Amino acid sequence: MNVLVVVAHPSTSSFNRAIADTVAQTLRSCGYEVMFHDLYQEGFDPVLPDSEIAKDSLLGEVIEKHCREISGADGIVVVHPNWWGQPPAILKGWIDRVLRPGVAYEFLEGDDGEGVPIGLLKAGVALVFNTSNTPKEREVEAFGDPLETLWKNCIFSLCGVKSFHRKMFGVVVTSTPEQRTEWLGEVREILRGYFPARES
Repeated sequence: MNVLVVVAHPSTSSFNRAIADTVAQTLRSCGYEVMFHDLYQEGFDPVLPDSEIAKDSLLGEVIEKHCREISGADGIVVVHPNWWGQPPAILKGWIDRVLRPGVAYEFLEGDDGEGVPIGLLKAGVALVFNTSNTPKEREVEAFGDPLETLWKNCIFSLCGVKSFHRKMFGVVVTSTPEQRTEWLGEVREILRGYFPARES
């Protein structure tokens, strides 16, 4: 079984990258194959060109690879900071270019695009780990939970993923090394709950 791991943070020394590395290490230690993408380090182009919008568009090699990987993934893990209640632009562009018709969803024959699409992803579970510099109580009171709505309802549920879990870690900017170590322990615990060790 294989799991796609995608991280979106400009710094390789960020806590987001530490989470993503912990995710990859934990999954491999449990016997899973990991497909790992650090979008910033890879220089992923987030701009969706007009030439890619149609379902039958000819895609470049990079986008083809990402589409193959997410189509074949048994699980998906996404790691990113909470910026203005949204993912970083590079990750939003990844969504636009990779979670495309014929890959992540499909409309029924005769549907001109106004209906509810059928999800095509075979992944049984999707996990999202976020970081924030806003206390959770204030975040929920002032803004609701836009990232939960985005990832659970607008993306993974729509694309056919049945099991979803998201965890927000914060406040990161004032966290201690001990707190971050504890949080990484939570990441491992959550992962092992959804991706138990496989028999060799």
